[in-house]
Amino acid sequence: RGAGVQAGRFARPSASYADDDGVEPGEDEHDEYLEKRDLGDVVLRAKRLKELSWKEIAEYIGMSPVWTHSASLGLQAMPPSKARLLAKLLNLTPRTETLLTEPPTKHWDEAIPRDPFLYRLYEMMAVYGPSIKAVVQEEMGDGIISAIDFDLHTSKVNDENGDRVKLEMTGKFLKYKNW
Repeated sequence: RGAGVQAGRFARPSASYADDDGVEPGEDEHDEYLEKRDLGDVVLRAKRLKELSWKEIAEYIGMSPVWTHSASLGLQAMPPSKARLLAKLLNLTPRTETLLTEPPTKHWDEAIPRDPFLYRLYEMMAVYGPSIKAVVQEEMGDGIISAIDFDLHTSKVNDENGDRVKLEMTGKFLKYKNW
């Protein structure tokens, strides 16, 4: 590890990393120290400076907003053509573009999420997960839902009692093999 890498996050040796430091996204002189786990900070900063939404970015690269965000955080490997488009849109460096295409190391922190939004998703699975599993397996047999051959869409549902969020997930059903 070289200078500029600190506690797994990209940190420039200079005192400031604020948006008003005069450095455009993609111009950082210590880019060679960037690692896959640093992508989120770099891409989120560039997105904020360009004042773009995830929907706008996703439309530009031809992917869904959820997948685009996940890949921008380094949790997916972007196809090179998509990374090239994202790099062009956000003025990212060639090093960042390359990192976007590298396979991630995925992990699940088994601690209960503290973010209220993420906690509610966790709670939904804790409360309804066993029931969803029972109903799906009753209909389709013993198996699991793929998170690889998978997509997810979010939408807003207007409701007179307060707007609602619709999460629609589809994943290939993989039956367990008997051997």
